[in-house]
Amino acid sequence: MNGAERGTTERVLTLLGLLQQRQVWTGPDLADRLGVTPRTVRRDVERLRALGYPVHATQGVGGGYQLGPGHDLPPLLLDDEEAIATVVSLLAGASGAVAGDAALRALTKLDRVLPTRLRHEVRALSGSVDSFGAGRTPVDPEVLMTLARACRDEVEAGFDYPSGNEVRRRRVEPYRLVTSDRRWYLLAYDLDRDDWRSFRVDRMADVSARTWRFRPRPAPDAATYVQEGVASRVYPHQARFLVHAPAETVRAQVSASAAVVRPRGSERCEVISGGANLDFVLMHVLVLGHDFEVLDPPELGTRCRVLAERLRSASVGGE
Repeated sequence: MNGAERGTTERVLTLLGLLQQRQVWTGPDLADRLGVTPRTVRRDVERLRALGYPVHATQGVGGGYQLGPGHDLPPLLLDDEEAIATVVSLLAGASGAVAGDAALRALTKLDRVLPTRLRHEVRALSGSVDSFGAGRTPVDPEVLMTLARACRDEVEAGFDYPSGNEVRRRRVEPYRLVTSDRRWYLLAYDLDRDDWRSFRVDRMADVSARTWRFRPRPAPDAATYVQEGVASRVYPHQARFLVHAPAETVRAQVSASAAVVRPRGSERCEVISGGANLDFVLMHVLVLGHDFEVLDPPELGTRCRVLAERLRSASVGGE
């Protein structure tokens, strides 16, 4: 890019910044602020339109140039203060109980263009953001960013993670960050165990991304894999039920982290859950208030009959 092209680009970006600051600008006002002629302003406005920015022009008293909404979302031009405020707000959304997935996707895009000089200010300000109420388990926003960048750039990551009574170093190929109503999880290929695993982000320590790149493997659906692990595989006992109610109705009654609900037609659904004791799982399905059948394991059906007899004998007056 030669000097003339660079000057034009800088001037057009300055024009865009001015249009974002005020509702309407007259041509002479813009020409004066940019140090050019009104004719050059008209040319620069056409350049912005070619880039997808809907710049409207009106004639007469009170008329001028106005930046309007478009059908597509063109690139935004943020000054330093606006960029810092945006990133801090997204950090709060990603680590709290707001729209975490969308916030994290936006963060990874901003991370590509955020100037180095602003990063220390973002870190300092993000430390002053907190939340209250029964939201998602808090995690370090910098850890989320490190993992998000590793997923985006397809580089290996490492972290300390509890396993039984000890903490071990894990080496993984990170694939996706998944958020539930309570926690953040990382779906990754565990290089030491040669299999897919999900990890709770709030349990990680000393998280780092390496420079070693990897070729992505065929992966399971991230959200489905993590939900099934959280609701079922993590427990020593698992059970499946056929519930005589629409899937939408049952999903509204149980947390996504407590059970996987799959439609079985329009009026029935399959519920998959786990627990340390299958009696507790059975009771959770019972209190939903719908007719149901035990699909698996077979011995749970026998347990249903035993518990039913016990409840019958406990009725008032033994009747």
